Amino acid sequence: MSGLKLHRLGQIMEPEPGNPMEVEGVLNPAAIRGPDGELYLFPRLVAKGNYSRIGIARVKFNKDGDPEGVERLGIALEPEADYELRPNGSGGCEDPRVTFIEPLQRYMMSYTAFSPNGPRTALAISTDLLHWDRLGLARYAPFQDIDFVHVDNKDASLFPIAIPNHAGKMQMAILHRPLFPGTRPEETVYEGNRRIVDLDHESVWISYCPMPLEGQDLKQLGLFNSHHRLATPVSPWERLKIGGGTPPILTKHGWLIIYHGVCDLAAENEAPQFCYSAGVMILSKEFPCVIKYRSVNPVLTPELLSERSGVIDNVVFPTGIDRRDDLGLPDRFDVYYGMADDRIGVARLDLPDVLPLEGMADSPDEKV
Repeated sequence: MSGLKLHRLGQIMEPEPGNPMEVEGVLNPAAIRGPDGELYLFPRLVAKGNYSRIGIARVKFNKDGDPEGVERLGIALEPEADYELRPNGSGGCEDPRVTFIEPLQRYMMSYTAFSPNGPRTALAISTDLLHWDRLGLARYAPFQDIDFVHVDNKDASLFPIAIPNHAGKMQMAILHRPLFPGTRPEETVYEGNRRIVDLDHESVWISYCPMPLEGQDLKQLGLFNSHHRLATPVSPWERLKIGGGTPPILTKHGWLIIYHGVCDLAAENEAPQFCYSAGVMILSKEFPCVIKYRSVNPVLTPELLSERSGVIDNVVFPTGIDRRDDLGLPDRFDVYYGMADDRIGVARLDLPDVLPLEGMADSPDEKV
């Protein structure tokens, strides 16, 4: 296994008995410290028919400082906008990530809007985490012959500060993984073990737009029109797909991201059996488009029964991260993750003083 590893602290949240808003699962939460210093989760709550809302919950800790449960506080977002609703009455606000944007002194949520055109990246903003204003869908410019505009896009997250784009301009930046036709695990699994990865269409990207000016209407957020391909599938555990996970958080080694990868557990001639695992990626602090470290092996794989059996089997899906400055432990990170698309777990990552030597800093410009 990798020199870095997540150590489970336990299950933190599951569907509340008798609550119709959670009857099909509680999963994939954002995690962020509020103005009061408390830790808040924003789980995806799934009602009948895969109708998803984004809830709000306050994390409760035991005497040792480990998370042990939550207090439900209500709903942050539920489908209301036209890009969150479908003609058949379904729809959803799903899989949020929340980042405190320091130049704006605001919390910004990136989430998946289940629109009539498919899943798209949507944005919302808040000053207190309890009240959210929609900013609309994130807008992407095309890049060379790559169309970011008319494709599904999920699991996006924002950097908390302006970072340099390819030209050195300090801008707002978002990580995202467009789901181009043919790049879902259900499609790539049939290409065999020696398939050629399509670098343009199977990668995680960083895209940039100008940071809003003070006093500017944030609903006029600019177009993400500068794009850099960051990472593509490399290792066997992520052979079928990689995608976003926790929002980037600054550490002594650089920007830390816990991302997800998908492989197939099925034996030859068996029906596909997908497995979602988690890995670590660390980007350069000064130039986040440069990968300093990347997991050769996953740091968390489905092992518990509650991770191997659920709404979707064999899934650990990281979405929230909390640096434990409150305990005086800036190298400890609690990672909140979906368990089999049914409930929420939390695991601990302790960053060493020196990164493991086996870390793979792959170049996305090299053929796989």
